[in-house]
Amino acid sequence: MKQYIGIDLGTSAAKLLLVDESGEIRKTVTKEYPIFFPQPGWAEQNPVDWWSACLIGLEELLDGTDATLVEGIGCGGQMHGLVVLDDEDEVIRDAILWNDGRTGDEVEYLNNVIGKDHLSAMTANIAFAGFTAPKLLWLKKHEPENFARIKKIMLPKDYINYKLTGVHSCDYSDASGMLLLDVEHKRWSAEMLDICGVSEEQMPALFESYDVIGNVRPEITAALGLHGNVKVVAGAGDNAAAAVGTGVVGEGGCNISLGTSGTIFISSEKFGVDPNNALHAFAHADGGWHLMGCMLSAASCNKWFCEQVLKTTDYTAEQADIAEEALGRNHVYFLPYLMGERSPINDVDARSCFIGMTMDTSRADLMQAVLEGVAFAIRDSFEVAKSLGLVLDHSMLCGGGAKSPLWRTILANVLNIRLDIPQTEEGPGYGASMLAMVGCGAYANVKECDAKLIHVKETVLPDPEIASRYEERYRQFQMIYPTMKPLFKALSERR
Repeated sequence: MKQYIGIDLGTSAAKLLLVDESGEIRKTVTKEYPIFFPQPGWAEQNPVDWWSACLIGLEELLDGTDATLVEGIGCGGQMHGLVVLDDEDEVIRDAILWNDGRTGDEVEYLNNVIGKDHLSAMTANIAFAGFTAPKLLWLKKHEPENFARIKKIMLPKDYINYKLTGVHSCDYSDASGMLLLDVEHKRWSAEMLDICGVSEEQMPALFESYDVIGNVRPEITAALGLHGNVKVVAGAGDNAAAAVGTGVVGEGGCNISLGTSGTIFISSEKFGVDPNNALHAFAHADGGWHLMGCMLSAASCNKWFCEQVLKTTDYTAEQADIAEEALGRNHVYFLPYLMGERSPINDVDARSCFIGMTMDTSRADLMQAVLEGVAFAIRDSFEVAKSLGLVLDHSMLCGGGAKSPLWRTILANVLNIRLDIPQTEEGPGYGASMLAMVGCGAYANVKECDAKLIHVKETVLPDPEIASRYEERYRQFQMIYPTMKPLFKALSERR
């Protein structure tokens, strides 16, 4: 049976999947790489580390298998990261990542000088610190010698595709998060490129996510034992790829991801913009569009609290003492803004804190507050979506955090909606492999592929009593950030 490779280029690791045409995952391999924090609020990675991890991962993935059965490769990857190549296609500097918060001045310039209304008219979005355009402006100002060397501007997964094929490409879903794309018309915005001081020649060619951009290079084909015509599709940003991998395509689908970041993703067959720009308006990997709210720290809050504070990696044990009767009754709150925040508050100065602790506060109370704080912050974007008239009574749920039964229960009750857990929980990597199937002709389009391969294995329903308690707690949570905002700003100015 024909096989396909899906790559999930995440923030902490690359996960590679070998998937057959029926959707069965035959094998997975995970390869980690470092992340660097040169200053507080900054985050960088070396693209060479990504490629090394992917190449070694491909070798392990195909070891002991018949590699000649592989027909295509798709990649879903972390969005927004600035990858810059010189005239020899060598990496100029470490990539500035999606969760990097250094561009406060550039975001303020774009939103307040260029103007939010004008930005939205050009790109369907306003500036957020994680987006690529502010990073270009930062590089131009602070590292002019590196800026002058730029021959090609790429996103993280596009660097992997370039190393595989030699083609400089980008798909519409990932390009949407650069603040350089005219999302509605699916073309680079000439005015935004000019504002950032770059040309269209420095940008990659644009494709739909399922379009074939080229074949695997001969030297890689030989090294991996592939046949000579393995196709590589353009792939997608991680959230769009995860939406494909959970069946959220076409009109009105919803997916919530509890990964390193947290997202709420609402698919649509028609282009639309949130008038307040609290939600991002992006192209989707199925050829349509979507609205998305993104919080910067979701499952990473759990990882931080357990590993850095409690000094444990046994996440399950830390949740064991949180009883169901405690849900909606916790007196402690947690703001999950470890890296600042994007949707919907757009504040690089926002920070995390616990509030409401008393002498009887327990370790379990703090753990519960972390899980609830992330759920409340996701609801913030959920509320924006509802204010636009969108009816959201259920959602798919994926990401590492979704493996926690307790966290699933908390989220279902905080949002007061049904949550469906897909049979296959590999999200971006699985979606990327499906895009490769479509590109290779195994399925006519993304909708058909999803209809055949995506199945629900479990459903989590809210409990009316618990949901009612969380309604009151959420209203209190909503008061914390506005109260703390002036202090966060003052603390930032003193750094």
